[in-house]
Amino acid sequence: MSEPTSRRPVRDQAARKRTAGSSRTVGLDQPLAKQPRWMPQRRMDPESFGAFAERFARFMGTARFLVYMTLFVIVWIAWNTVLPNGARFDPYAFIFLTLMLSLQASYAAPLILLAQNRQDDRDKVQMEQDRTRDERTQADTEFLTREVAALRLSMRELATRDFVRSELRDLLEELEERAEERGRRAALEQLRTEPGDRGGGDQAPPRPPG
Repeated sequence: MSEPTSRRPVRDQAARKRTAGSSRTVGLDQPLAKQPRWMPQRRMDPESFGAFAERFARFMGTARFLVYMTLFVIVWIAWNTVLPNGARFDPYAFIFLTLMLSLQASYAAPLILLAQNRQDDRDKVQMEQDRTRDERTQADTEFLTREVAALRLSMRELATRDFVRSELRDLLEELEERAEERGRRAALEQLRTEPGDRGGGDQAPPRPPG
């Protein structure tokens, strides 16, 4: 028997949902395609921008910047005060000048902070290098200290000039004592042999045969 036609659309819709769900689950492990953006993004090199910030912060900390800024403000105020009303573009109260100074300060503060952050990073790297160098120097110093101590101990074990002289003096004294003892013994032996020699000399010489 054939299935009723009313149940087929329901099953077709369920199959479509299952296939759609399976396609979605299969697509989870795949990267999404890049969508076009309305505004193009420009990649800015942080190193070059940081170098610019450091140069700007270094320039702002010089006397030249203060002189230029002072001259700029004086010229601005004089232009909008001395010249006729038609030539003035920022009348008294100098609202536009205040706005310009505020913008300059609002941009200068982040640039100075960026320069300080870069300097802090460099200081951290320099401190780490100094710490490594100090540890290496300390290790070398400890090694040299141990070597010097070992050399001192070995030098103590070596014979010094005074020690050699004292040993030679003792050896000479011992040789002299032995020589004296030998002389005494020789003298005693000579004394022992002298009476026999004398007794033999008192006897009459033998007569020659007649």
